[in-house]
Amino acid sequence: MPFWKCYYHVVWATKNRQPNLTPPMEIVIHGAIRQKCQQLGCEVLAINGTTDHLHVALTKPPTQNAAYVVGQIKGAASREVNRAFPDDDHFEWQSGYGILTFGEKVMPKVIDYIAQQKTKHQNDDCYDYMERLDD
Repeated sequence: MPFWKCYYHVVWATKNRQPNLTPPMEIVIHGAIRQKCQQLGCEVLAINGTTDHLHVALTKPPTQNAAYVVGQIKGAASREVNRAFPDDDHFEWQSGYGILTFGEKVMPKVIDYIAQQKTKHQNDDCYDYMERLDD
């Protein structure tokens, strides 16, 4: 097996930036993402977000296309939310996402940034480049 270390920070939003990510939904979403990543041979390093978007730090093997992995984890998360909350409005993600690569040396900073998402947004203390979803 070849040696690899590929680290990614991915961010994506709810459809139309609707602020509908609730704490019970987050539990379902995080579980679905972790399960799908495990199936894909990826490892989740951190997950967190706010009411209208989500951040995930993960590793992925070089044999997995990043767009494919992101599509799979977004799809798994929305399917599980809709299955777990059938009486709520249909849950959807927006079609795009932002993705950054990072090195092992800055991993603690990326993980901390993701862990502190709610506080950072509440205090307007976010890094624009780590919040970007499109051009």
